[in-house]
Amino acid sequence: MELKIEARNLDMRKGWQEKIEDERNKLIRHYANFVLHLRVTIEATPGYKEGGFEVRLVASVPNDTVVVKRWGEKVRPLLVEAFDVLGLQLKEIVRKKQNHKSPKVQGAVLGIKSSGTIRRLFPEESYGFILTPDKQEVFFHEASLKDVGMSDLDEGDEVFFAMEDGEKGPQAAWVKAAV
Repeated sequence: MELKIEARNLDMRKGWQEKIEDERNKLIRHYANFVLHLRVTIEATPGYKEGGFEVRLVASVPNDTVVVKRWGEKVRPLLVEAFDVLGLQLKEIVRKKQNHKSPKVQGAVLGIKSSGTIRRLFPEESYGFILTPDKQEVFFHEASLKDVGMSDLDEGDEVFFAMEDGEKGPQAAWVKAAV
């Protein structure tokens, strides 16, 4: 995988460089020969209302390009979040390409539309949990939201979602408001 790292309006710190290399190695382990090129840009943006930095990842994969942007006050957490979102998006692209038939997890068929209620929200970290009718908690990330934003959701809201097997258990592949 070809890697290009850019720093705009700031000096690149060694810790950031090491974190990018670690995340690149994870991508190579999980998506060997799938991600062809990765560009990481860290830019100081003191004029933005979202904070002092923008982290932008652009990954080239066969027949597609994935772009992830995050803004905030500290670079390292932005790198972690951006690479997490990139990983989820790559996983979804691979799943679609394989037309994957999902196995069962704890009685729920993965990939099948389910309903639930928002149990807990962490909008500043861009994730939350859905409670299923059988009292199972399912993780979701802001990147999985369809037709709704994190700021539009409240605890107790009804949602529809599709479950998939995540690294730490069941997670939502997509989430839609039940309107």
